[in-house]
Parts: sequence; C-alpha cells; structure tokens
Amino acid sequence: MRAAVITSSDAPPVHGEHPDPVATGEHDMVVEVLAAGLHHLTRAKANGTHYSSAGGFPLVPGVDGVVRDGSGRLRYAVLDDTDLGTFAERTVIDARRSVLLPDGTDPVRVAAAMNPGMSSWVALRRRIAFREGGSVLVLGATGSAGSMAIQIAKRFGAARCV
Repeated sequence: MRAAVITSSDAPPVHGEHPDPVATGEHDMVVEVLAAGLHHLTRAKANGTHYSSAGGFPLVPGVDGVVRDGSGRLRYAVLDDTDLGTFAERTVIDARRSVLLPDGTDPVRVAAAMNPGMSSWVALRRRIAFREGGSVLVLGATGSAGSMAIQIAKRFGAARCV
C-alpha cells in the first residue's frame, strides 16, 4: 500500500510502500482513505512535539479524515494514538470513533474543516456560558479555527463578533 511515511522526527514524510493495515480489535475496520486533514495536531504528532505523540518510527501521519468503509459508506473518523494514520491509501479505524456522513458529502471539505471547526465549537459551546445576543471576541480570526469561531458564534445567537 502507498503512504506518506516518516522515519524520524527531523525527516519529512516520504511517499512509499507501507504494509497493509490489519484490523485486530472488535470494533476495528480497514477503510479506504479519501481525504485527510493536515492540521497543527497532525504536524505536532508527526514531529514528536505533541504530548500524545507515541514517538515510534516509522509512522504514517494523520489523525482524522474521511474514509469509505467496506460497505461503501462515507465516514468521518478520528484515530486513536497509532503509527498508521490517514496519510495512506487505507488505514484502520475504530467504528465507534467515526460518524456516518450523508451521500453527496465532499470528503475534502469535511476533512479540512472538522478539526478547526470542532476546536471552535468546543470552545464556544463547552467552555463558556454563551448568552443569546451577547458579544464574542475572537483573537486570531484570520485562521481556520478563528473564522469558524465567528460563524459558530453567530449560529449560537451572537449579536456582535469582533
């Protein structure tokens, strides 16, 4: 199988051959990767600077993506700590850490938007007492997560976003 493979924390990924994935757990399934997000989290885990980095090499980077399961359904999946990420033709996911997507979903848009979108949603929905008609100040609104935070705040009823 073809994949982006990293052999050390100071080396860039190299496109090459990697062993085929094998499902070993009760809820595991081998899936075809259609699109994978390249986020700060992906880069930090790949170069070993994120606290959840396993540090083992070689590894295939990628923490999430849109995949096609064995029955042809599209899923958005988040991977556990693994050395077989989503920057490959196929990977292994835990079906419990995936969400079925509707037909016609654009895999590239979903893969690109989920990580920054969810970080913004969690910050606005779970970490603050948001009030309808309130104001929201978003620092760094020019990036992906920041611009999505403005959209999400408006959906929650913010009267003013700055």
